[in-house]
Amino acid sequence: MAFLRVRMNLPLFEDSEPRKGLGTKLRALAEEGIFLGTSSWKYEGWLGSIYTAERYTTRGRFSRKRFEAECLAEYAETFPAVCGDFTFYQFPTQETWQRLFASAPPGLRFAFKAPEEITVAKWPTHARYGARGGSENESFLNAELLERAFLGPLGPYRERTGVVILEFGAFSRQKYASGAHFGRDLEVFLTRLPGGWRYAVEVRNAEFFAPEYFDVLRAHNVAHVFNAWTRTPPLEAQVLLEEAYTADFLVARALLRQGRAYAEAVKRFEPYREIQEPNPGAREGLKTLIQRARGEKQMAFVFVNNRLEGNAPRTIQAVVDDL
Repeated sequence: MAFLRVRMNLPLFEDSEPRKGLGTKLRALAEEGIFLGTSSWKYEGWLGSIYTAERYTTRGRFSRKRFEAECLAEYAETFPAVCGDFTFYQFPTQETWQRLFASAPPGLRFAFKAPEEITVAKWPTHARYGARGGSENESFLNAELLERAFLGPLGPYRERTGVVILEFGAFSRQKYASGAHFGRDLEVFLTRLPGGWRYAVEVRNAEFFAPEYFDVLRAHNVAHVFNAWTRTPPLEAQVLLEEAYTADFLVARALLRQGRAYAEAVKRFEPYREIQEPNPGAREGLKTLIQRARGEKQMAFVFVNNRLEGNAPRTIQAVVDDL
């Protein structure tokens, strides 16, 4: 019965043809160097649409363990890229990297978020952080640690890694009063990073969106992440900031509607079976970025999160269909 419920409740695509059509359009964009994908991929809400439940049955029952271990290969039948958000919470071991890349075809491009051990200045007072909650992070902006513990083990898969994203949460004004203040520390950090990787920086302080911050990124050919998030300027506004185009490639992450908290979006949209709240502005922003990348013949990595509208694959479908 659980298997039947999965099939009945997930009508994103009635059959495989629409999914194949989306995959064809995304592969054509990838041939131009424009890679679209989702933030993470292990969503049972996509069963019956992106995923085929029969592929993950064991002894006649759907196996969540098998699904999580194997679904990335089926994901890659539609999408040419994926953002690995899980790396934000850990330094993956060499064995973890081996399992991950072995589970996907060679053509799938990955983006990975750098671990929060590097990008969090002060640990949140949250149960997950235990005793260090509320304390200063001694590893903040530690380029040597990033190289040794993250980029080093990832090195054998560099060609399959499209971009490394440095996501910085919202800083207090006591820590950084402006983008210029943050930019001074960021400048030192970026100077120390090893070459051979594409880096992108995502900030969530609206006051940082200023020339002093963008100039630091531009000096190192580091991309600004055009991000839709609760307290950043809307995506459709960000893409109009000419100074925000800081590298010879583009990166975007459409995460949340402005003003909405992450937990609220999770509660509203889980289990992410369908679009529940279209966001025309964010879609228009994504279209603008894709069209700019095509016009400038630039590489682009564009990722959509379920929490933006309720179902990331359908959001991507809408954007691509409207190009």
